[in-house]
Amino acid sequence: MLVQLLMLLLLPAAVTGGELPPSNKVVFILGGQSNMAGRGGVVGSHWDGIVPPECAPNPSILRLSPQLRWEEAHEPLHDGIDSNRTCGVGPGMAFANALLRSGRAAGVLGLVPCAVGGTRMADWAKGTDLYSDLVRRARVALETGGRIGAVLWYQGESDTVRWSDANDYARRMAMLVRNLRADLAMPHLLLIQVGLASGLGQYTEVVREAQKGIKLRNVRFVDAKGLPLEDGHLHLSTQAQVQLGHMLAQAYLNYGTSTL
Repeated sequence: MLVQLLMLLLLPAAVTGGELPPSNKVVFILGGQSNMAGRGGVVGSHWDGIVPPECAPNPSILRLSPQLRWEEAHEPLHDGIDSNRTCGVGPGMAFANALLRSGRAAGVLGLVPCAVGGTRMADWAKGTDLYSDLVRRARVALETGGRIGAVLWYQGESDTVRWSDANDYARRMAMLVRNLRADLAMPHLLLIQVGLASGLGQYTEVVREAQKGIKLRNVRFVDAKGLPLEDGHLHLSTQAQVQLGHMLAQAYLNYGTSTL
């Protein structure tokens, strides 16, 4: 206990923002591209600012900021992370609120947004800036205690453009899972992957089949196909993001954890 207390006292202020978050928090890593970062309510470069009640802030939901400080989470959750684009509503807040409403959340939920719009799976390979930043943020999130509940992953629209990317998607995705488990020292890390609702190119079904075909243990599949799109083409609408958040929460609860 004394050693743990000394470690907490030695943590840099940039990590804690001056206040230590609860040590019993459950952390969720949010990775992928624009539909995880959230474009609900975004038209052009403008977000309409509408936050559904399912996505409302809650003192029991924190986010790790771009400056590596814990703060109360609110929409847009990826603001400052997917920094070169306009962010809106994503699935993260609806997911966390659904877990709280389930009555099985014992403590605080910590969301670690890492998604960046327009990225291909190759951009998340080990050794890239995106991969290194995700691992760094995940490690920082645990420095004040807690555990990682799952990685929530929604990515692949950019891999539908070229056959080479679509054809190699399954291998790259499996390698991402293995690398994260090794680098976070969590061999049984749960990853919940979202099946594409849309794509940028002609190989959407190829990527979807690759996503559904991942056979690694503790990788779950949630299908976004059929959810309404904001622009009728690529990005999920606000209500679709709420629905996806609920689907992700149910997948996590179904995973078998009696209490979070």
